[in-house]
Amino acid sequence: MTARVLIVEDEILTAMELEAVLSERGFEVVGIAQDAASARALAAGCRIDVALVDVNLRDGRTGVSLGAELARDRSAKVIYLTAHPLPSHERPAGVVGLLTKPSDETSVVSALDYALCRHENLLPPPPALQLFH
Repeated sequence: MTARVLIVEDEILTAMELEAVLSERGFEVVGIAQDAASARALAAGCRIDVALVDVNLRDGRTGVSLGAELARDRSAKVIYLTAHPLPSHERPAGVVGLLTKPSDETSVVSALDYALCRHENLLPPPPALQLFH
């Protein structure tokens, strides 16, 4: 079964690059959202296995709460993408971790692979992924 990925990123060129990389690696990108409302609309219509969520979106710093919501309500594996440190009080339960932007394609793909397999202990966490405990 192909893993389905939602990209939540307000920088469209970054989002399109992520989409191309993930598609080339066999992931199915279900859509790109630039704000929390668009992400919720995309998530409502389909199964999402993994969500890559930027912390700062077009509608403000809504990525943290959106990621927590997708993990809790949609059972998605969520990985935050951000260029800024994320304080410990903004690291909700259920979210896998964080990749610092910019991230190379190997780090992104390794983080997604890890998120999808982490409960089976099949892969060690990639070095670039800051895990939330």
